[in-house]
Amino acid sequence: MKGLIGKKIGMTSYFDENGAQVQCTVIEAGPCYVTQVKTVDTDGYDAVQLAFDDKKEKSTSKPLQGHFKNSGVAPKKKIVEFRDFELEASLGDVLKVDIFEAGDYVDVAGTSKGKGFQGVVKRHGFAGVGDATHGQHNRQRAPGAIGMASTPARVLKGQRMAGRTGGKRVTVQNLEVVKVLADKNLILLKGAVPGHKNSYVIIEQ
Repeated sequence: MKGLIGKKIGMTSYFDENGAQVQCTVIEAGPCYVTQVKTVDTDGYDAVQLAFDDKKEKSTSKPLQGHFKNSGVAPKKKIVEFRDFELEASLGDVLKVDIFEAGDYVDVAGTSKGKGFQGVVKRHGFAGVGDATHGQHNRQRAPGAIGMASTPARVLKGQRMAGRTGGKRVTVQNLEVVKVLADKNLILLKGAVPGHKNSYVIIEQ
């Protein structure tokens, strides 16, 4: 596999060669720097560690400063490890968005937008009561009964209830690469990508 770390810029429209409008997500992917190369002999598995997005040295811990110094790379904000990396990579190498091309299909992982504590209608799509007559009072968006009978006399695990929504790692698979703007380190992906603007995402193929 191959991959990059990126930052979600936002969404836009792209008109293909047939004039059809395609909704795309714009991602600033790279340049990513190789800060560590792991092998089966030294670490028990093959992997490449990439770093992305500049960070002030004074905001970087001393251990991380030494880690970046070993690879000759300035401190970075985001570090991600890619297992079984298929591209040749050495310490200090730079990987750019041109490792992908239009027509490729990639998987994108990110952290979904956090929505705070939400009820069952928003969190799970419950329909609610839908009728305020016949003695119903303030129950339109309530979860309803959750209990069981005498057996098993408990609430089963996994019961859909109100709670914290969003803010979780989400992976969207098989997004088509619509266009690659190598000079600007931008990649356009067909469809939506999890996360808010300027959030970090991981692109894998």
